[in-house]
Amino acid sequence: MSSLRICAAQLNVVVGDLQGNTSRLIQLAQEVHQAGSADLLLCPELLLTGYPPEDLLLRAELQERVEAQLVRLAQECPQDLALVVGYPIWRQGRCMNAAGVLWQGEWIAEYHKQCLPNEQVFDEQRYFSAGQDSCVVEIQGCRLGILICEDLWQTGPAEACVQAGAQGVLLLNASPWHQGKQYERQALVAQVCRQLEVPAVYANLVGGQDELLFDGASFALNAQGELMAQAPALQEAQMTVVWELQGAGWQAQLGEIHPWPDAEAYLYGALVLGLQDYVNKSGFAGVVLGLSGGIDSALSLAIAVDALGADRVRVAMLPYHYTSSMSQEDAADQAQRLGVRYDVYSIAPMVEAFISSLADTFAGTQRDTTEENLQARCRGTLLMALSNKLGLMVLTTGNKSEVAVGYCTLYGDMVGGFNALKDVYKTQVFALARWRNQQGEVIPQRVIDRPPSAELAPDQKDEDSLPPYAELDALLRAYLEEGATQAELVAAGFAPEVISQVVRLVERSEYKRRQAAPGVRVSTLAFGKDRRYPLVNKWPVL
Repeated sequence: MSSLRICAAQLNVVVGDLQGNTSRLIQLAQEVHQAGSADLLLCPELLLTGYPPEDLLLRAELQERVEAQLVRLAQECPQDLALVVGYPIWRQGRCMNAAGVLWQGEWIAEYHKQCLPNEQVFDEQRYFSAGQDSCVVEIQGCRLGILICEDLWQTGPAEACVQAGAQGVLLLNASPWHQGKQYERQALVAQVCRQLEVPAVYANLVGGQDELLFDGASFALNAQGELMAQAPALQEAQMTVVWELQGAGWQAQLGEIHPWPDAEAYLYGALVLGLQDYVNKSGFAGVVLGLSGGIDSALSLAIAVDALGADRVRVAMLPYHYTSSMSQEDAADQAQRLGVRYDVYSIAPMVEAFISSLADTFAGTQRDTTEENLQARCRGTLLMALSNKLGLMVLTTGNKSEVAVGYCTLYGDMVGGFNALKDVYKTQVFALARWRNQQGEVIPQRVIDRPPSAELAPDQKDEDSLPPYAELDALLRAYLEEGATQAELVAAGFAPEVISQVVRLVERSEYKRRQAAPGVRVSTLAFGKDRRYPLVNKWPVL
């Protein structure tokens, strides 16, 4: 009986490192060949450059560098292992998002992506020209159709591929993750398999790139759309599936299926991987963060230690007059539980020096957020000094709810190179803290139980300035991610005065968010690439 063994490799590569990425691919191809476990190695979209390469694609020298790596692959990959890999290529003066087929030392076919996404975080039409033709190549008697990512999300390319003779489909992907994305992908591919009556193998990139997170979770389906194999999520892995010729068609055989983590484990793992890759790929020795005794910095610390190890994480308690003894006790407790270096630096002398210097100018005015922000900015300055001296990146700790409404201080608690919680709502922060403690209690329970407070004024609570977080987060999700209108928000049960307050805060805080640190994107609409609002505008606020 004829058979074809396909290995889908989900790799974590570095954008722009063509030499290194190609070397890793060659090493993997040699290992797969030596093991004798596959006839074909399927790799993700734009693997050679990493995804997304963005304006690196506009560099004139990139074409020459890509072509040099294609020559290396042809020379150094095993000849009797077919390789399907993604890369950018220039054809007739146009840049194409391509997938090439290497077989017996020759590039025997090349497919150009037909559907170029240009929404949310994607702007492929800025760089690429769309392909026009299907690509079907025969390997060991099986006619394989090749598609790249968005080609499957649009009608046409898959059907045309099968009409051109494909008996199965290979899908190269760099599919950014958001919560629930794994279900969306698999349901879509299953629908296509059932409709066209062909099996499919889906190879996805894994790892963090700036704010994007690729989760891997590659999979294989049979012609009935049933799951036949599935790779682990959030880690490098290879998944092998066997296709057998049965009658006139090819059928996928049952292989190893790694179950997905539950929702909170998936989200937490994504945050860990996103931070880990940002720090490591950027070349930082580690991170330093301000540990306030509050839940956001507590969860951020847990993520940092899980991502980097305790020896690469350092924390600073930066108390002022309003910092409670409970906060200082809980911060020290968590640092001890996680085994990280913990230092205390009082900001009182610095704050008092600033206030003294400004005393004449501020005479006759009431104390307000100006003095509160001075505290946050002194903390930010100290953290940046530690960063500069120790070579550690400052990890800022604000959550999505706070960033959305501007409940944060520019050049203060917003200081930092990365924010693991940037796209995580406050209610999710609580849920993740509870989940992490179930794996081993590293966050003091008082931190989770106490009402959130910035502790910049006596007896201050977040809900003195904001709606309760459960209500705030529900409103923000509806307004930001679902695009709900004022009428729809009222119909959903939100009070008009609360809608007006929150929307005004969101819109007038755009200038802050534009200056915020990058962070892991885990929702369908994150601040940054997803939401690009003009800083100056006269759009009427609800």
